[in-house]
Amino acid sequence: MHGTLNPSPWIVRWTHLVPAGGEVLDLACGGGRHVRWFAERGHAVTAVDRDGAALDTLGGIARTVEADIENGPWPLPGRQFAAVIVTNYLWRPLFGQIAACVAPGGVLLHETFAQGNETVGKPSRADFLLAPGELLRAYGELRTVAFEDGFLDEPPRFVQRIAAVRPGPAPGPARYPL
Repeated sequence: MHGTLNPSPWIVRWTHLVPAGGEVLDLACGGGRHVRWFAERGHAVTAVDRDGAALDTLGGIARTVEADIENGPWPLPGRQFAAVIVTNYLWRPLFGQIAACVAPGGVLLHETFAQGNETVGKPSRADFLLAPGELLRAYGELRTVAFEDGFLDEPPRFVQRIAAVRPGPAPGPARYPL
């Protein structure tokens, strides 16, 4: 899934939960496949990554923030978004900060590798693989809409993914239909 410009099917599936016109945060955005996906649908997008060259490709599409979120200060203090997108990225100390960025009525879509992936490829280090149910526990303050933990064929990988909302009025004119 790395290096592709196609959005994750999980993100596509749950895009309808993002309030119309709401601002989206794509955290550790890499090449910006989800930045492009949401921008094409009329969302203002803030893209955060430590790779300045990758962010340079997003000029004019999104507000870009170059930051090392694992070793530096949080680059968006106090900011909340209608949607927070995290894919193929895991840094457990940020779970609380990520959840805090979801505005009332907003949605979190987080998808990354899970235990078992070490049997089919990389990442294979335990530090980069979620334990069973870990996203459910990490984002327990949010209301889970959907959760999956298992194996996907193309490409072969073990993943865990969650779609969760913060209760409250949607930030913007639309509510999220289920």
